[in-house]
Amino acid sequence: MLLEQAGVDYELETFEPDNVPAALGEGYGLAAARALGADPETVFKTLMVKIDDELWCTVIPVSHHLDFKALARAAGGKRAAMAAVTEAERATGYVVGAISPLAQRTRHPTAIDSSAEALDAVVVSAGGRGMDVRLRPRDLSDLTGAIFAPIGRL
Repeated sequence: MLLEQAGVDYELETFEPDNVPAALGEGYGLAAARALGADPETVFKTLMVKIDDELWCTVIPVSHHLDFKALARAAGGKRAAMAAVTEAERATGYVVGAISPLAQRTRHPTAIDSSAEALDAVVVSAGGRGMDVRLRPRDLSDLTGAIFAPIGRL
């Protein structure tokens, strides 16, 4: 596993995804945080985004929305929009809903919401529904080559 090869401390956390009903309007990420018994500010979702014509990986708290304008600015681009599902899946090797920022088929520029920097650990997808990994934000940044930027908003 990538994390072991890199000598990174991590914890694998799992839950049964079929047993995690999302409350009306809650969304899968918040339901997953609840199933893990984790603070939603520490559980991060991975979204694949096109900035101009380049595919980017973004990592933001499940309790936040992606600020496309802030992301474009942070990346030095003009316009950001969600990538098509088929493009995200083909480029990462993961299915939408379980895209991990780690060990993607092709490495993409990555931006992590700056709120992660103040945390001891973040939880991100490990590449399968119901499989997450807890690690230090700096380790996540180092492994993905990510920048930290204020890209999430409530």
